[in-house]
Amino acid sequence: MSKPDKIVANCVMTCRKAHGVTQQDLADAVGVTRQTIIAIEKGNYTPSVLLALKIAAHFKRSLEEVFYLKKN
Repeated sequence: MSKPDKIVANCVMTCRKAHGVTQQDLADAVGVTRQTIIAIEKGNYTPSVLLALKIAAHFKRSLEEVFYLKKN
């Protein structure tokens, strides 16, 4: 099986740090565990559309500003 040519990348860590929010604070705000936020930030987990929308809304940004396609 071949690798996908693009992956979903994000700037969650950058947004979080710019807003002075801890991983736990963000996790609590969007209803997931801190481990989920860690996995998203590391690129090991692609969130559901609902979770991605919640994260983007938390930072008052559009979905496309926080999550984007990147060449693999």
